[in-house]
Amino acid sequence: MMRTMRENTKWVFYILAIAFIGWLVFDVAAGMTGSGSSGSDVVLRIDGQAIHLPQYQAALQAAMERAREQTGGNLTREDEKQVENQLVEQLTRDVLLEHETRRLGITVTDQEIQDAAQSSPPPEVYSVPEFQTNGQFDANKWRRFLQSGSNPEFLVQLEARYRQQIPQVKLLQYITSDLYVSDAKLWRVYRDQHDSASIALVAIGPEQIPDSEAAPSQQDLARYYQAHQTEFQRPAAAWLSFVAVPRRPDHTDSAAALARVTALRAEAAASRDRFEEVARRESSDTGSGRQGGDLGWINRTQPGFDTLFLAGLRRLGVGQVSPPVRSSFGYHLIRVDSARGDSVRVRHILVPIELTGAHRDSVEARADSLDRYAAERDSGWLLDSAAARFGLRVAQAPRLVEGDRMVLGQYVIPDVSVWAFERGPGQTSPVIEGEVAFYVFRVDSANPEGVAPLDQVREQVVHQARLDKKTALWSARAQQLADQLRTAPSLEAGAAVLGLRVDRVGPFSRLRPPPMLQLEPKVIGAAFGLRPGQRSGVIQGEHRAYIMESLGRSFADSARWLAQRDAQRESMLETVRQARVEQYLAALRKQAKVVDRRKEMFRPLDTTAGS
Repeated sequence: MMRTMRENTKWVFYILAIAFIGWLVFDVAAGMTGSGSSGSDVVLRIDGQAIHLPQYQAALQAAMERAREQTGGNLTREDEKQVENQLVEQLTRDVLLEHETRRLGITVTDQEIQDAAQSSPPPEVYSVPEFQTNGQFDANKWRRFLQSGSNPEFLVQLEARYRQQIPQVKLLQYITSDLYVSDAKLWRVYRDQHDSASIALVAIGPEQIPDSEAAPSQQDLARYYQAHQTEFQRPAAAWLSFVAVPRRPDHTDSAAALARVTALRAEAAASRDRFEEVARRESSDTGSGRQGGDLGWINRTQPGFDTLFLAGLRRLGVGQVSPPVRSSFGYHLIRVDSARGDSVRVRHILVPIELTGAHRDSVEARADSLDRYAAERDSGWLLDSAAARFGLRVAQAPRLVEGDRMVLGQYVIPDVSVWAFERGPGQTSPVIEGEVAFYVFRVDSANPEGVAPLDQVREQVVHQARLDKKTALWSARAQQLADQLRTAPSLEAGAAVLGLRVDRVGPFSRLRPPPMLQLEPKVIGAAFGLRPGQRSGVIQGEHRAYIMESLGRSFADSARWLAQRDAQRESMLETVRQARVEQYLAALRKQAKVVDRRKEMFRPLDTTAGS
């Protein structure tokens, strides 16, 4: 069994390269139709193969549920958009790979499916408690489960998964089978890592030319702007105002949370099993709650944990359940299961401090009033009117770029970055629930995606056009200085006479140059081409001109290279394989004809209301 597992570890690379989203995606593949279908419910058409609305929605629901499990909570609209886009890319990739495997006649046998199921379990099952022993995945338990056939529906899904994966794995193995890294290349890379050079360096750059000698004309500005349109491409952006109804807990909410956690302690302290049962049922930390509150091993001084939590933890012995411990997350009940040196195995139950009772009713009533008077309106002035009516302040949000998330202070506000680009100036959002407040936003103005007008980027154009002029000037100045330095006994001596700064840098390798040369490949190459004591002419770099002198060289040890050559080759092959796979998949994607009808089919409804 272990030999088979070792032989199949090579599958891991390819399965990770395919990067499946969720199991229902494979059921969707069975529901796809060919180019002959022309139904109005086609969401995607990929090289003639249609994905219809029911199959798309089933896959999307599965992907959303998986994302919620991973995050342990609700998804914002931005999260949902990201999941949806990832799903579309995955479906596209799956269809293209399926077409490619059929084109090449790649198939899979029943025996290959059985072998793969036993030796390469899906990543999801590694964390399932039924397949673990002492907290580690147990391959024998997994194998016995497969042989028992106790869950036929699961096994059918598993077979479908491997029936799709294995041909794709074979395809990726096929397209990487010719890869090899020669000894010559390995030695060259090793030398780049271990050869070193030390140099003295004089840099001549645009900062040495006064602005007054390189003032651009209006014609220079217009010429630069026209020649560099891509530099001034800007994403869509929106400027928003908002009002906020605070929803921070007060002392009554804290007292209610303390009363609740105290009541839970009476039940949880009864036994080990009861603690874990309460954690699964009641803990707001859903990630650990599903594991009976298990946080794993924690060092009593571990950085990254809340200091108040750790302070409560340090007072506990093995088997003890703490009194309520207040942290920045709320109240905890903590139990230490076992100890090993400075580390302890810890479980906890978290009760957050949330709005309750009359305080919650009051805050929600204000949010409901704001909803009635100002939310989802075309008349933006209603937001100002509602703010005055309820004693709220209209504030300006920072500029929002499409694709970014709205951040106010230290808090990310959900949904805004999607809503803002679905609506126009003057329109207001629905009430949005944030961590510390309810919000209504208004679009004040917006810029579409495109090239920014010259008057909006004039300062940047002036700066760059001036740099262009300075470049011509300092290139000529560098040659004059090189002529003056040619007869000096050393670069440092000559530079001192001329009042020039000299930098001594090194030793450094080709792959780890000093910070001042990281963007200057020509200069780095020249440094390794000089003999000790030899001086260069003018080297035109990307940002400056340089004159250098070699202060010393050292060379890689060939015996050490031979000792690690095989490990180096395998490491490089893994990188090369990954690059080949990405190139191949990118080529398939580029050549594919993909019709994406999501915007057409799921256009937002007009929810505006009259004033």
